[in-house]
Amino acid sequence: MQKMNVAMIDYGRGNLRSVERALEKAGGRVTRVENAAGLKQAETVVLPGVGSFGDAVEGLKQRKLWDPLREWVKGDRPFLGICLGFQLLWEEGEEAPGVKGLGLFGGRVSKFRAEGLKIPLIGWNQVRVQDSKVNYFEGGDRFFYHVHSYRPESVSAEYLICETEYGGWYPSGVKKGKVAGFQFHPEKSQEAGIALLGKCLASIQDG
Repeated sequence: MQKMNVAMIDYGRGNLRSVERALEKAGGRVTRVENAAGLKQAETVVLPGVGSFGDAVEGLKQRKLWDPLREWVKGDRPFLGICLGFQLLWEEGEEAPGVKGLGLFGGRVSKFRAEGLKIPLIGWNQVRVQDSKVNYFEGGDRFFYHVHSYRPESVSAEYLICETEYGGWYPSGVKKGKVAGFQFHPEKSQEAGIALLGKCLASIQDG
């Protein structure tokens, strides 16, 4: 099988080696990108999420990556956001008032608030598949590893791939054209996560 060229965005916030290894196992030829010039040879861009909403935007802006990424996403080019990289697809985040996200989806990312919930959510949770046309989940619903305190409030049903329940159902997987994202961590989700990454990367490259 031909390797897929994957540009993994590194904006200087944390160790990305586990994501890199998972992408390689899923069939990617991974290059770390730390500036806008690195995007020129990319076929697919992966944005792993490390840190907070505002800090991530600031880190991307410091490396002159924010505007090129926004153009990439708005231009419907192959893109995968993971965890915070998924959350940045929305217009804004409660965690950083006044800071704008990539804005592919309307609305905001807000904190879990249901009574009795432990925050952050940490551990294996089952996702409920909503779009059977997107064949990322072998055998239907799957368990994936989640670590987060914030989540998108909503997304249009036409873009919703899967949901997770934690004090209510929330979007945990989306796809709009060639842009996809997941709230959970495929790289920490063993075989199911690697399989999902492989299918998703192939899907968004094919359109």
